[in-house]
Amino acid sequence: MNKLDEAHIFYVLGHTRPDSVMIDISLPGWHWEVEFMANGSVDVERYESVASVQSDPTLLKALFTDADPA
Repeated sequence: MNKLDEAHIFYVLGHTRPDSVMIDISLPGWHWEVEFMANGSVDVERYESVASVQSDPTLLKALFTDADPA
């Protein structure tokens, strides 16, 4: 986290599992999830943005439709 702070990279600290700590990192065009496990392993997931900013309001509706478990 010190290196992220020094590089002025925005991040949020949290966790999704009881035995881990996750750092969500936001960069232009990228989202990273770095998860540090209690057993010492590290999982890294990277998500790259689509090619451009999209102004389609139906995309937001799709977010909630896709997230709805029903």
